[in-house]
Amino acid sequence: MSQRSERRGIHVDQSELLCKKGCGYYGNAAWQGLCSKCWREEYQKARQRQIQEDWALAEKLQREEEAAYVSSHSSSQTQPPQSHSQPSLATFSKFEEKKTNEKTRKVTTVKKFFSPSSRTAPKKESHEGKTPSPSITRQSSIETDRVSRDFLEFLKTLQKPGREIHKQSRAFIESMGNKKDLSAEELSECVQDFYQGMSDRLLNHFKGSSEKVDRVMDQVEKYIMTRLYKSVFCPETSDDEKKDLATQRRIRALHWVTIQMLCVPVDEEIPEVSDSVVKAITDIIEMDSKRVPRDKLAFITSCSKHIFNAIRVTKNEPASADDFLPTLIYIVLKANPPRLQSNIQYITRFCNPSRLMTGEDGYYFTNLCCAVAFIEKLDAHSLNLSPEDFERYMSGQASPRRQDDPAAWLQSGSRVNPALSQIHHNLSVLSNLEKRQQQVMEGAQSLQTELAEWQDSVAREVQDILERYPLEIKSRASAIDAENVENDRLPPPLQPQVFAG
Repeated sequence: MSQRSERRGIHVDQSELLCKKGCGYYGNAAWQGLCSKCWREEYQKARQRQIQEDWALAEKLQREEEAAYVSSHSSSQTQPPQSHSQPSLATFSKFEEKKTNEKTRKVTTVKKFFSPSSRTAPKKESHEGKTPSPSITRQSSIETDRVSRDFLEFLKTLQKPGREIHKQSRAFIESMGNKKDLSAEELSECVQDFYQGMSDRLLNHFKGSSEKVDRVMDQVEKYIMTRLYKSVFCPETSDDEKKDLATQRRIRALHWVTIQMLCVPVDEEIPEVSDSVVKAITDIIEMDSKRVPRDKLAFITSCSKHIFNAIRVTKNEPASADDFLPTLIYIVLKANPPRLQSNIQYITRFCNPSRLMTGEDGYYFTNLCCAVAFIEKLDAHSLNLSPEDFERYMSGQASPRRQDDPAAWLQSGSRVNPALSQIHHNLSVLSNLEKRQQQVMEGAQSLQTELAEWQDSVAREVQDILERYPLEIKSRASAIDAENVENDRLPPPLQPQVFAG
């Protein structure tokens, strides 16, 4: 593997994170580098231009069709009476029907831009194949009920404005139920318009108190997006699912990327650093489990803070922005979060825009978008590799870790993945234990052989002694009165007597 001695690292100027129109807010790759405010202005201008062009086209088509109808009608009047037979009437009827349908279709297409709420409900058959399991439906219902209760309890503290907020929120949710066939951008426009209108009314009511408005808008967003989550997250009219699969395949193909290639200032051998890395990976994965855009942003912020802590502990100094972005890229590559593109698009479309334009949530989210964009465009030059090595690693023909050198593999593996380092350590311990067990078994067999030989030698020595000194058993001498058979006639033995003196 050819590597350069000078490592460039990954650097993104902070000015590149801001809106391209210079308004001072954070931009977003999904909005072509603009903030949500500037993007909506550009979107509205483009939409108005499109509407005017469609109206002009519709009027032109209508004039052409009217002219064609007049010319065909006038030519039919000049023909003789017998030509008005049944076939000609049928032909004229078909032409009239075709003209009416074409005219209706063109005009309806234009009217859709003015009244998106007038669209018909989506086809039922398109949703019948996505029936969720009973357990998922039950869990969703429980969460929705809990959020609704919390929203009502919060609105009680506002009294009269709370009742109006609840009424408008419920009406908006019901109106969104008839707009499921809208595109993702149109759904986002409807939600953002509702946010803007509600925020303006709250500012008038609270007399410019932005803190109270933000607190109320957070609850409104939580209530609305929990209720609309299933219909607006990764909608069928978008290509979010296709982007998710492409991003997952891309991250899997980059599994060989090491810390050294990204110049990540993190040492996973330090227990506290390793723990922070695991927590950051967990947070970026758990983001998918949340329904509210604000909650998803909270997990992104938590993940970023764990990254900053890992860098701080490794370097013994506060982390910089230049250290943060490559580490975030490394975390995304290790985690491979589920539905990453869908979650980013969901936050972009339906989060309260004030959160994405300013504050730490907006900063961390913008960096996450930059990390994903870098992963999608990552090439040999980005990793300081030759194009040949990059292609071999991507195709799986080679690996940057040298398998023929276990010491080098352990050194690189310990920095890449602590689990691999632990596995290698355990294998080394098991190998040493196997050697020691073999030595113990050999010693036991040797001891068993020695015991058998010692037993045989002792038996031989005993046998030799018995042969040299045989055992002789002599007969017992008989007692004096052994042959006296009249012992019963003998007088009793004398008893000692005591005389009192």
